[in-house]
Amino acid sequence: MAPSFFEIVQLSNGDYALRRVDDDSAPLVKISFSSEAREMMEDRDLNVAKAMIAAGIEAAGDISHDIDFEEDELDAGIAQPSYTLH
Repeated sequence: MAPSFFEIVQLSNGDYALRRVDDDSAPLVKISFSSEAREMMEDRDLNVAKAMIAAGIEAAGDISHDIDFEEDELDAGIAQPSYTLH
């Protein structure tokens, strides 16, 4: 499988998005700042968006290494709690 390259782009509405360079489908991640947040960042919103995306990728990588799924647990049919990563 060929490696994917990603880019951070600013959308027409001012939001930032992470997407594959060679794919025009929906972005993988979107970041939206309120007007108040943009004022507080004083034109550093792109840098903050980059840091947020980098932190998210790092956290997702850490989580995937920490999860140890047991086949017996998945086959048991017991409802697993769902979690939202923040």
